[in-house]
Order: sequence, then structure tokens, then C-alpha cells
Amino acid sequence: MKVSELEYKRVTIEEIREKSKAIIEMVKNAQSVQDVLKARDEYNKNVEELSTEYALANMRYTINTIDEFYVKERDYYDEIMPEVQSIGLEYANALLDSKFRPELEKELLPLVFKSYEIQKKSMSPEIIEEMVTENKIVSEYSQLMAGLTFEFRGERMPKTLLTKYFSDADRNTRKEAYEALGKGLEKVGDKLDDIFDRLVKIRDKMAKKMGCKNFVELGYYRMGRLCYDQNDIEKFRGNVLKDIVPVVSRLKTENAKTMGIERMMLYDNDIIIPEGNPKPCVDTDGIFKAAKEMYHEMSEDTGKFIDMMIENEAFDVISRENKWGGGYCTSFEKYAQPFILANFNGTSGDVDVMTHEAGHAFADYMTSKNKFRFELGIGGMETAETHSMSMEFFAWKYIDKFFGDSAQKYKFMHAFDALSFIPYGTIVDYFQHIVYENPEMTPAQRNEAWLKLESEFRPYLSMEGIPYLEKGTRWQYQMHIFETPFYYIDYCLAQTAAFEFLLESQKDYDDAFKRYVKLLSQGGEKVFTELLTEAGLASPFKDGALENVAKEIEQLLQRIKSEI
Repeated sequence: MKVSELEYKRVTIEEIREKSKAIIEMVKNAQSVQDVLKARDEYNKNVEELSTEYALANMRYTINTIDEFYVKERDYYDEIMPEVQSIGLEYANALLDSKFRPELEKELLPLVFKSYEIQKKSMSPEIIEEMVTENKIVSEYSQLMAGLTFEFRGERMPKTLLTKYFSDADRNTRKEAYEALGKGLEKVGDKLDDIFDRLVKIRDKMAKKMGCKNFVELGYYRMGRLCYDQNDIEKFRGNVLKDIVPVVSRLKTENAKTMGIERMMLYDNDIIIPEGNPKPCVDTDGIFKAAKEMYHEMSEDTGKFIDMMIENEAFDVISRENKWGGGYCTSFEKYAQPFILANFNGTSGDVDVMTHEAGHAFADYMTSKNKFRFELGIGGMETAETHSMSMEFFAWKYIDKFFGDSAQKYKFMHAFDALSFIPYGTIVDYFQHIVYENPEMTPAQRNEAWLKLESEFRPYLSMEGIPYLEKGTRWQYQMHIFETPFYYIDYCLAQTAAFEFLLESQKDYDDAFKRYVKLLSQGGEKVFTELLTEAGLASPFKDGALENVAKEIEQLLQRIKSEI
């Protein structure tokens, strides 16, 4: 069935309360393990129904953020989801307290109960009011950004279209585009500061109510992290600073000289190929045609997957005003149907959607029948991003379908950009640690903190002279900071794993892809570090873990560059 034809029906909070109450009583009054398992089956059916309708409502809101019906539905779910989470916690507590827990852990997985222990630490009925407020503020931010347009060379356009000029071959064009971005953001700068200030305050209040030192602690619980903590992230951060930053700085400086740039500015950061970053040699229809060919050649499973996605029109990729400005993959669980939203703008990023977001969608497709789908999903976000980022690299074998004679240029740009991303992504995460450990910081102090991190992790880059952004406000249009705190480091962790898959695929593609599919197909039934070990990849948390990756990727980049 086409995604546009999927029927949406609001799930009322009254239904959820009534059904959940009965199920929780079944768990509490169970006379056997089988009684609990029957209750679990009923609960998971309800989860499937709610998650499907919620995902449908959210998807239809994001494709048109001024659609009055779905704006109201979005507001409705903003109101009820904290209570839904509270009900979920009550169900989790019933399982955790069950006298049959030892037998249940054997019937299910100990990891299910570990995830419930984390859930218990992540929320409480005492913070429902604050969670509702937080949801409303996040929606306020997303609506503001979705409706924001920028004046560029006599045209008004959303940020998604403006960004294509960030990688233009002409330096003046890139500079003007960033100036347009800065001037546009400055007009709403006070609003963005106010929105973020309110988010910081409400999140800090929730953390304190939960007995946490600050929101950093609560934020980690909310991310559901099962195999690493703040200390591990600190080690990873140190590895990035020690092993990745010097390599990126060296490569960026060399590349700037090749392009005749003496001082690298923010508006030079997105340009990697001197004559201009490669663009797809096919239009939107051609991208879909090439993707279909690629996935059919890749494996039988990926071939079936892409046929289903195209047949069901499970994409919305055309950029337009009032459409949500990012990209994502979601899944409508009841129909085992993934969906991808993106904003094509004629750049290589359009192809990345067909690899990155399709990596997420393929994982949804392959895990739709997993036994613990509703308890453990496809794993933590670092695991999910490993699925997507690795798929980007497995697409290299077929990338000429999209870029023709520029395939090698794309590979160089892609790997270079991915390596350069790790320091930036680390800044985003580190910035949030600083802000939430110091919730009383002023907007100016936050901007100063951002600039300091830039100087440490991207010392080759300057923002001087760029309106507004030179003040340290680059973080304001990184939506994850507002919408999903502490998510961003997951991209960095996943990128290191994806690089390892890339290096392995250069040696034996079929073996590497087989290991990748096995990792992906297990979903969340094993934690991130276990999945890496099983796939023969190194943990990014060990001291010096990134040294070899950085060295080998630099060598790979130099080899590809010599072939261009």
C-alpha cells in the first residue's frame, strides 16, 4: 500500500489508559510466566498501534508544518506522550518487580530488563508537566526553523535550498550564502536564545526533580545507553582530539592550499574539490533508478527492500517552504513500512539520502519481525547510525551510477567530509555537556563556549567577518541541540565504525557486507560494543582506538586523490 494511502486514526489517551491498566494488572496478578508473556504480547500490540499512528501524524506534519489538522495532532501528542511514557514506566516496573523475573529473563533477554532499569531512571510521573512543556518548546523551535527563509541574490528560500550554495565552486558565492544565513538567523537570534534558554531551564528542573546532579545525567538515561557512560564519551573525545583532529587539520590545510586559499573560512569548509564538489550526473528520477539498480546488485534482500520502498512511494524528497528542514527515516510498525523524508537540492547530499537514510530503512526492514522489536528496537542511536553510515560506504562499489566520471572525486569528498565531521560532531556533544552542567550561562557565555570548542577541535577554521555567526552562534541551527539532546555523539561513534567497515570492504567487500548485514539484522538484541566485537571492529572507547583508523583513512584519501 502506498504511504499516502495509509489511514491515520488518533489513539486517544483514554484508550491507552484503559488498555494499559488492564495489562499491568495482568502482570501484577500473574500466576505463571506464561500469564506475564501473554500480557507482554498485548502490551506490544498496543505499542505497535500507538507508534504507527504517532509516526503517521508526525510524518504528515513534517511534510507540511502549516497543515492545520496535523499541527493539532502534533500538539495533541506533545500533550499526551509524557503520560504515555509514565504508563510505560508503570508497565516496566511491573515486570521488574514480578516474582517471575528470573524465569522471564530466561524467556526473554536480560537486556530487556536492563533497558527497563534505565527507563526507570529516565522519567517519573513527577515530571510529566515539565515534559509537556519541553515538547511544546521543541515544536516551537521546529516550526520557527521550518518557516524561516533567507534572502539570497534577490530570492527568498528555505535553508535547505540555501545550503546548496555552501559548496559552490565560486568562493564569493559561498561567502554570500553564509552571509545570507547569518543575517537571516540574526533576525530571529533573540527568539532562538530564548527558546534554548527555556529548554535548558526546564530540562535542568526535570533532572533535579529526578534526583540527578544535572541534565547531563538524565540526558544519558533518556538516550537509553546500555554499554557506555560519560567517562567513555570523555575517552572518545580525547581520542578525537589526539588522533583525528591533527589529521583533519593537516588535510584541510593541504586542501586549502590546493584551492589557493590562504586562510580557511567557515564558508570554505564545505568545498573539497577545487573545481567544485561533484554533483549527481542524474536528476531525481535518475537517482531513484540508479538506487534501484544498486540495491538489486548489492544483495537479494536489499533488492526486495528497494522495490518495496519505491512501489509504496515511501519517500518525500522535494524541498519546499514549510516542509521540515532536515532528513529522517521513520517506520510505520503496523505495516512494517519504513519512510524517508529528505530535501533534495541538486548536490551530492541527494545521493547520500539514498544511502544514509536507506541504511536506516533497510535496518527497519530487516528487523521488523525481531522478537524484541518493541522493547529493544534497532538498538541505541549509535547502533542505528552505524547502519546508515556504513551503508554510505558500501555504496562506493556502485557510486559511478550516480556520479559517472566523477565517482572518484565523490569518494574523496565523501570520506574527507566524513572524517572532518567527527571533530564537529564532538563539538556539538561537548557543547551540550558544558551548557547543561552550567544551566545559568547567558547566551553570550554559550557562544563563547562554542567558539572555544571550535578553536580546539577545528583550529584550521575561522568565522571572522561572517555576520552573526562570528559571534559563536553556529550551534543555533543544529537542530539536534534543541530537539534531541545528547544524540549527536552517536553519529561520531557510528562514523568510526563505518570507517572500519569501509576499510574492511576495500580488502574483501563480500565478507565485510556479510558482517554488516549480520550486525544490522540483530537490531538491539545486543549492545553496541558487543556488536562491534562480533563484527571484528574496535571499540571507539579504548585509548588510542582511533589512531589506526585515522592513519588508514588518511592513506586511503591520499591514494584516491592521486587517482583523480
